[in-house]
Amino acid sequence: MLQSNRGGSLPGKDVLHRFLNHPGFAWRTFLHSLSLTVVRQFSSLTSAKRVKVFILDDSTLQRNRSKKAELLAKVFDHTTGRFAKGYTMLTLGWSDGFSFAPIDFVMLSSAKLVNRLTEITTTITKRCHGYKRRIEALTRKPEAALSLIQRALRAGFHADYVLMDSWFTQMPLIRGLLAEGLNTIGMVKEMKQRYLYQGQRLTLSELYRVLPRNKQSSIRSAVHVSTSCGIPVQLVFVQNRNKRREWLTILCTDLALEPSEVVRIYGMRWSIETFLR
Repeated sequence: MLQSNRGGSLPGKDVLHRFLNHPGFAWRTFLHSLSLTVVRQFSSLTSAKRVKVFILDDSTLQRNRSKKAELLAKVFDHTTGRFAKGYTMLTLGWSDGFSFAPIDFVMLSSAKLVNRLTEITTTITKRCHGYKRRIEALTRKPEAALSLIQRALRAGFHADYVLMDSWFTQMPLIRGLLAEGLNTIGMVKEMKQRYLYQGQRLTLSELYRVLPRNKQSSIRSAVHVSTSCGIPVQLVFVQNRNKRREWLTILCTDLALEPSEVVRIYGMRWSIETFLR
């Protein structure tokens, strides 16, 4: 717009940059308002029966050359399995399977003091939105994720499920989402977590070995179990497309959902991956 014929009547670039960088403006409220308008427009064009989802994802913003960037930290990049200097960008999006809209985000430093290389600047007033975002940057990822969703619900967004990868599919977050009336569909990885099945506490590998398997389908097996904290969940075992001899597990807190629907809805998570790229 600045380079168009109307550019002469607009403020200069420096004015716009100062406006965008001003810590006093409620950018989150603006983003919620804009995204909600877009989402309502999408919803008016589709069936009310169409499944709507929230999608959580994170990405690493590397700043390897930086030394004095505010709240610069050593953050774990799960794509490389290594720590890097920078920040973690936690993003919440909305999708109906065809359309995607970003709802909110938070740029995280590190909750651990030992991992932070710099701290909050002392020149910013503690009453402004910018200071609140800096304090928010020091929270743990699961807590920040739940806060993103709680704010989205208060802003007027609606979803049937929350989709997430294995880095978020942990019991504290699942409990928090259930308390908000939201079901979870997320990938789970092999850990020490055990699930109660027919009176036995079994790991994912042990469960997969004892369950009957359908070798003619990409959905190998599905079972209803309880977590160690008593939450009833459905586990769906699917074939790994990249390594066909291996399997992956999707957890769903909606026990009435068919395994094929669990897999289909989880596939909607890909829309945030294309957005982040």
